[in-house]
Amino acid sequence: MKKIAVFTSGGDSPGMNACIRSVVRTGIYEGLEVYGINRGYEGMIEGDIKLMKSSSVSNIVQRGGTILKSARSMEFKTPEGRKKAYDNLVTLGIEGLVAIGGDGTFTGAKVFHEEFGIPTVGCPGTIDNDIYGTDYTIGFDTAVNTALDAIDKIRDTAAAHDRIFFVEVMGRDAGFIAIESGIGGGAEFVMVPETQTDLNAVVKSLREPKASSIIVVAEGDELGNAEVIMQLVKEKIKDDTKDFKVTTLGHIQRGGAPTARDRVLGARCGMGAVRGLLAGETGCMSGVINNELVYTPFSECIGQHKPLHPDHLSLLDILRI
Repeated sequence: MKKIAVFTSGGDSPGMNACIRSVVRTGIYEGLEVYGINRGYEGMIEGDIKLMKSSSVSNIVQRGGTILKSARSMEFKTPEGRKKAYDNLVTLGIEGLVAIGGDGTFTGAKVFHEEFGIPTVGCPGTIDNDIYGTDYTIGFDTAVNTALDAIDKIRDTAAAHDRIFFVEVMGRDAGFIAIESGIGGGAEFVMVPETQTDLNAVVKSLREPKASSIIVVAEGDELGNAEVIMQLVKEKIKDDTKDFKVTTLGHIQRGGAPTARDRVLGARCGMGAVRGLLAGETGCMSGVINNELVYTPFSECIGQHKPLHPDHLSLLDILRI
């Protein structure tokens, strides 16, 4: 193997640039030519591919987002689109791919590998931490700390006005951000897609005299988003003296300078992806479990649900007392 390419796809996450940097410099260290594919699968189809040097990734480790950019590609979902992408890689002599992204990225990489056989190793780049095969995903730690900083600030104004705040964080299908930012931020309740929300328990707690309360809601909770849940609670409490507010953090969680943890994780997974390709690994993801670099098949990363840690769920019950 002499030439490989790296791309980012799906939602951006802090630490992707650290991963790109590691892929490029590990590849050069191992004697490879490394290409960067702009805008994910769409750029692969359009031939938006450039040779990268060590200097190409200078001064990016501290930046959020991704210098290779990301885009959705409906055309890549078609056999014709994937054939165009393959032909562009063959023209440049690219023999291996590093795909940085989440579930959708790995689904595309799995199909592409099965159809054309180009060795591919993924790196887990998503703030949601919902990918099986790694303890943490690149960007999760930064997203949690961003949410935590916001919760701390909201608590100040909640206490000043004796208000009840419902803070909505990202997590359409997974509650990892909500759980960790909720525990760290001292939330009275945390609502996540993985568990049934006991609305009566929430109402009972909020009826008790308290100066202020913070409830963290993952956007994918089964009862709805923070605005919907706030209205449900408000209707049940029926107390005009209580002041309810909703804050939706939104995409602020996806941006910003990555934490040291995300930079190191991105660098480690990037190095693991390149060395995995050279060692014959393919159709898999480079991740870290119990501080050990591991390779997990895409089929398992995509097909298995990553559960919340039981200790975290226990803490939510204990700490709300």
